[in-house]
Amino acid sequence: MALVINHNLMAMNANRNLSKSYNSLAVSTRRLSSGLRVGTAADDAAGLAIRELMRSDVKSLNQGIRNANDAISMIQTADGALGVIDEKLIRMKELATQAATGTYNSDQRLIIDSEYQAMASEITRIANATDFNGIHLLNGNLSGANSAHNGNGITSTGPVKVHFGTGNDSAEDYYYVSINNSTASSLGVGLAANNSISTQALAQASLDKLNNAIISKDKIRANLGAMQNRLENTITNLSVQAENVQAAESRISDVDVATEMTEFTKNQILTQSAVAMLSQANSMPRMAMNLIGG
Repeated sequence: MALVINHNLMAMNANRNLSKSYNSLAVSTRRLSSGLRVGTAADDAAGLAIRELMRSDVKSLNQGIRNANDAISMIQTADGALGVIDEKLIRMKELATQAATGTYNSDQRLIIDSEYQAMASEITRIANATDFNGIHLLNGNLSGANSAHNGNGITSTGPVKVHFGTGNDSAEDYYYVSINNSTASSLGVGLAANNSISTQALAQASLDKLNNAIISKDKIRANLGAMQNRLENTITNLSVQAENVQAAESRISDVDVATEMTEFTKNQILTQSAVAMLSQANSMPRMAMNLIGG
């Protein structure tokens, strides 16, 4: 290479290498400080697109877990109220059995019937008052087939739709919780259902009605228990799915600290070397001046 004055080619080459090494050092610093291998689209365009989809799925899955837990809380609220209704029905059957015997007179049966009707009224009150976050659970609002659900209005009607998936496929992303009416009239007991134990014959007939009421109530509780178990299994599956998607997203997005630290050290050495060589290259034109000056 000739010794020239107009162009310092060695300095230009050293400067280019310095810029390259310094930019690489800046990237390594950014990755190590942020913990992300993919910080911008320029780092990995395809990886960034995949990562963002995975991140959205992880957020949706975690929210789905919370939705399923809310549904479990709702079911537990309904089941607790049905447990109290169960106690009232058992007491009513006890009273009906008492009134069915012939050792009581009419006045005494009327007294027994007054408590019987009070129990029926309390069942209706519990059914109408039990709610979860403003949603009445036992008054029949949530009864019916899945097709009865209507979410087009501000307030949904029909069975509760529990959404926990990342899409909108009924086979994978949601299912319905239906709770039948649990008022005294719907169970077939109390004055609202023309049921009384004021006479011996009525008391004897009430025993079958109470058995049917208890069976109806037990079917509701059994359905709720099965749905709660299903939701708990769904939560387990969603947790595993979220964990695996998060791991996949991490492999795409997160930096390997050991590998990146190796790159950082290499780029740091190259940058320091380029600075030193640029300093040397900048002093080369002085040799030409020495020749000119003799």
